[in-house]
Amino acid sequence: MDLTLRNATLATGERTDIGVSGARIAALRPGLAPGARDVDLEGRLVLPGFVETHIHLDKSCILDRCASERGDLAEAIGEVARLKQGFDEADVAARAAKTLRKCVVNGTSRMRTHVEVDPGIGLRGLRGVQAAVADFAWAIDVEICVFPQEGLLNNPGTDELMVEALKSGATVVGAAPYTDSDPHGQIDRVFEMAREFDADIDMHLDFASDPSQLDVEHVCRRTEEYGWGGRVAVGHVTKFAYLKPDALDALARRLADAGVAVTVLPSTDLFLMGRDADHAVPRGVTPAHRFVEHGVNCSLATNNVLNPFTPFGDCSMLRMANLYANICQVGRLGGLATCLDMVSSRPAKLMNLADYGIAEGNPADLVVIDATDPAFAVAEIAQPTLGFKRGRPTFTRALPELHWPR
Repeated sequence: MDLTLRNATLATGERTDIGVSGARIAALRPGLAPGARDVDLEGRLVLPGFVETHIHLDKSCILDRCASERGDLAEAIGEVARLKQGFDEADVAARAAKTLRKCVVNGTSRMRTHVEVDPGIGLRGLRGVQAAVADFAWAIDVEICVFPQEGLLNNPGTDELMVEALKSGATVVGAAPYTDSDPHGQIDRVFEMAREFDADIDMHLDFASDPSQLDVEHVCRRTEEYGWGGRVAVGHVTKFAYLKPDALDALARRLADAGVAVTVLPSTDLFLMGRDADHAVPRGVTPAHRFVEHGVNCSLATNNVLNPFTPFGDCSMLRMANLYANICQVGRLGGLATCLDMVSSRPAKLMNLADYGIAEGNPADLVVIDATDPAFAVAEIAQPTLGFKRGRPTFTRALPELHWPR
């Protein structure tokens, strides 16, 4: 064995040794003989890396360039639309690399990044992100979802750019119907693109506070008509947070039946929602764990980092899981463990990652967490201490040392 991690605790609670040969997990059982590199984890938790399903590398790290006076969605879209006119590929690549580094040192090993294309930015954002992704391919696998942030049918030239992006390396097609003059028309066109390119779909959807009009039913119908169940995700969906319990439960059953997954962005959704209230401000964060109870696959994700949509962020998925648990008042140990699932195994399922997981023959993507229990990893925002990608070390984080007086 090239590497052995002894006395590891898996997310299931099982205590075992992990043996790595080359880029893959070769053995998984107690009592392995020490490998060329042998690490005693002393019972620490090992995960196959965190999975980030919704992040915007192309517009990260621009907080120092923009204004955030009102702090609402319209302002955020407008500020980025203004700024991205001046983005070039090198600028996008540099900022994306800065964000990818944060993701890697916080234990993320798989990612789906959403990238804007439109006549204003062209494909500069896509190419800049692709350059950064190539530079970090040794540490993290990234797939690109292209989407029309400022509209598709009402924004001439965007459709052609979406198609060109899908021919140029993007593998997922996205949407933002709420910015279009014809929301359902945009959804329909995105499904057509998905069928043409055999691509998964990941939409920004129902991103507001009035649940009286929801586009998600149209998405469910199209998912069933196209046979795309298990290949469609909808993100933000803050309107769901304002549904009464019976309506929420009915919607959850509908999503489960259609095979549509849900991604909640706790930091962004909390920051942007409720801006019309001057007291008793609503959280506006959809209770993903309630949807999980009805069989919907759900993930929690970062969304934006240091920009007007979210003027903070360190790319820690454990911090995001903890934030979600606080917002949605998840305090039972089983619920906290589900929060961990929503930044690891569940997003892997959303992205249809067949080789994700700690199992013999799978890639040796391994992250050691300074905790021995999944629930407490979330409750304490336990630190990732050691990471491997395909058996190769990616980061080391030294634990704090307490200096007792002598």
